[in-house]
Amino acid sequence: MKVLVAVKRVVDYNVKVRVKADNSGVDLANVKMSMNPFCEIAVEEAVRLKEKGVASEIVVVSVGPATAQEQLRTALALGADRAILVETADELNSLAVAKALKAVVDKEQPQLVILGKQAIDSDNNQTGQMLAALTGFAQGTFASKVEVAGDKVNVTREIDGGLQTVALNLPAIVTTDLRLNEPRYASLPNIMKAKKKPLETVTPDALGVSLASTNKTLKVEAPAARSAGIKVKSVAELVEKLKNEAKVI
Repeated sequence: MKVLVAVKRVVDYNVKVRVKADNSGVDLANVKMSMNPFCEIAVEEAVRLKEKGVASEIVVVSVGPATAQEQLRTALALGADRAILVETADELNSLAVAKALKAVVDKEQPQLVILGKQAIDSDNNQTGQMLAALTGFAQGTFASKVEVAGDKVNVTREIDGGLQTVALNLPAIVTTDLRLNEPRYASLPNIMKAKKKPLETVTPDALGVSLASTNKTLKVEAPAARSAGIKVKSVAELVEKLKNEAKVI
C-alpha cells in the first residue's frame, strides 16, 4: 500500500513570531523554520504503518518555496522513501494547497493520504477536508488511532463528546491529532541517507493546476499587550472592581 503524507514548512514552534513593521505579514528573516508539528505526527504514523508491513512506500509532498526541501529531507530522514515538492512562491490558502495535493494524488494513486489536522501558522484545519471533497475519498479527521484492516482503515476520532471510531473504505484521507503518536528523532545515519533519496520538484503548471488565491492578506497585527494586574485588599473590593471597572458582573 502506498501512503502519501503532506508536510508544511512553518515557523518553529519555539520561536516568538514578529510582525513586519508595515503590518504586511510575519517577519521570516533569519527565523528558524521547521516541519509543522502535526505533519511530524503524520510522517511518524506512515513510518509505523511501514514498519508493521502495512505500507510498502511512503511519499511525502509539500507545496511551497524551494526552501521547503529542508523539511522534505527531514521527512526522508524519518523514514519516508521519496519526496515531491510542488514549488511556488505564491501566498497559498487552504484550497490552493488542496488543489495541488489533488493533482499529486491523481499522479501517485496512493491508497492512504495522511495530513496534519492543521498548521500552527494559519490554524485553519481545512486542507484535509478540502482534499477529501476534491478527490471524493472517505475522510477521518482528528485521528488519535489508525488501524488498517484489509481494504478498510478504522480511524478513532477525538470529538467533543469523547471518541468516535469510523471505518473508511480505501482510498481514504486521515488527518492527525496530537495524541495519535509521539514522533521520533532522525538519527545521524538516516539524515545522511536522506540526502541520497529522490526528491522531485514540479511546478503547479506541470501538474495542470492554478494556485491563484482568492484571499488577500490586508493587515497582520500582533496581539494587544496585556495590561498589568493589580492587587486588592478584600473580596468586597474585588467585587466592586469587577462590577464597576471590568463590568463583567
